[in-house]
Amino acid sequence: MTRVLIVDDDPTFCLMLKSFLGNKGFDVKEVFSAGNAIKAAGESRFDIVLTDLRLPDFDGIDLINRLKQSHPELPAILMTRYGDIRSAVNAIKSGAFDYVTKPVNPDELLLTIHKALEKTQAEKSAEPIIRSEVLPGSLNYFRGTSELSLLVEQYISLVAPTDMSVIVQGESGTGKEYVARMIHMKSYRHNKPFVAVDCGALSNELAASELFGHTKGSFTDAHSDKTGQFQQANGGTLFLDEIGNLSYENQLKLLRATQERKIRKIGDTRDVDVDVRIIVATNEDLAANVSKGTFREDLFHRLNEFKISVPPLRQRGEDIILFANYFLQLANNELSKEVSGFDKQAIEILLSYSWPGNIREIKNIIKRSVLLCSGSLITPAELPSELVEFQSSHGSKKSGTITDLKSLAEANERSTIMSVLQQTRFNRTRAAQLLNIDRKTLYNKMKLYGIDG
Repeated sequence: MTRVLIVDDDPTFCLMLKSFLGNKGFDVKEVFSAGNAIKAAGESRFDIVLTDLRLPDFDGIDLINRLKQSHPELPAILMTRYGDIRSAVNAIKSGAFDYVTKPVNPDELLLTIHKALEKTQAEKSAEPIIRSEVLPGSLNYFRGTSELSLLVEQYISLVAPTDMSVIVQGESGTGKEYVARMIHMKSYRHNKPFVAVDCGALSNELAASELFGHTKGSFTDAHSDKTGQFQQANGGTLFLDEIGNLSYENQLKLLRATQERKIRKIGDTRDVDVDVRIIVATNEDLAANVSKGTFREDLFHRLNEFKISVPPLRQRGEDIILFANYFLQLANNELSKEVSGFDKQAIEILLSYSWPGNIREIKNIIKRSVLLCSGSLITPAELPSELVEFQSSHGSKKSGTITDLKSLAEANERSTIMSVLQQTRFNRTRAAQLLNIDRKTLYNKMKLYGIDG
């Protein structure tokens, strides 16, 4: 039986987690301090450690470091609140397998535990395995460590426990669906369906049928009843990708469904109650589309309860080589190769490129380069000519260097504060609690950003 050591100074939380994992077949021991955790690990064998960041004697990162010295094969998962994500990233750099945010999503924690155990078993068997944050139907992806990546993680953790509609905005290939899935996984709807719909692939005629369903005989090709995606997602999350492609007529139907929580199949006379959380994604500026008259203003305001802007890869310089190495290992496994990394010139080229296709593009380019590589390191010869030519014409300056990071962070912070204030109907006390800041800090930030209320 797999043995789990839980380290947390909250007895109630430990009891809850012990009960959950015990029901999943784990043998669990809980301790309430780092010192007792070191003692327990020395007296008995454990297969995995779950530790809180903040402990009464010393923090979880120190605990992981000390456990790794005496038990280097023992995987550790850090449990922390979203505001301490930077510390969690440092923990991973110090040897933690991964982290989960509090309040802990049981399914996410269970998935992370299984991945950690699989990785440990594979290492013992000398079979390489790559850690990833992969969710069904999403692009292979794991967390970045740049400032902007951490900011996105914080927004996901902030909005996930609410029932707010979310607009995820970003260029193609930046991982918008990953963001939507992580919001779902961290929400109370996590054990209900997550249904993704590509609105860009739906014609005007098919969109209403796909979203709301139809009855047999309601139009020429309606040979049987069809259940729409709203009903399939009932109780869970409906993710509408490229929402800007919906026709004005279908936008009106979507507005009615989100406002009244009712849908009507094509050809039916009865309304059906639905309970879904709406997350939409777009690579367009929906506010600008409202001004141009191509997107309904009332629908925009209904959906725009919270917005997360996913930055392009070129603005996440610290993540470029992180992703490159990750996709290198994936390609090695898939192609049965043993490429160990990149030479200095190749790294400079990767950092200088603008990455218009973002994470999807870097994944494909690294896979192609691994296939072409006959040595131990990828050189400029294996990289596509457009990357080499881009560096030649733009110099070797790292495109990931962000000169306006402060302005971007401030814009995102103002948007977050506005969203939470609207959610709480400008109850400043409640808004400050949700934002994990005190009232005085909230007042100062409202004054700084010119927010009235």
